[in-house]
Amino acid sequence: MQLSHFIRQGIDIIELSGRMVNAHSAELRPKIIACINGSTGRLAIDMRGVTFVDASGLSVLVSAMKAADAMNGRIVLSGIQPPVVSLLELTRLFCIFEVFLTLEAATESLNLP
Repeated sequence: MQLSHFIRQGIDIIELSGRMVNAHSAELRPKIIACINGSTGRLAIDMRGVTFVDASGLSVLVSAMKAADAMNGRIVLSGIQPPVVSLLELTRLFCIFEVFLTLEAATESLNLP
């Protein structure tokens, strides 16, 4: 699992690639939480490169959402691949996360009042 973090237009952006599985969750969770805690709490997670997510990967996303909520922030997801979309639908997390097709649409939504 690879993570890159940058800021565009005042929005924190995390690009993920690889498999979000148990083996990577312990390392991934604190990195994402640190990005949230060190920012305004507005975060777009670009998941174009994520090919698979298991339950522990979902828990990382839920933890990130809780951390952002705690500081009145917001997290949006973008570029989710079909296998991951299926998992979010199956677990009903698709109703909880804001999901956008593109990173541009995701960051634009975070800049709206």
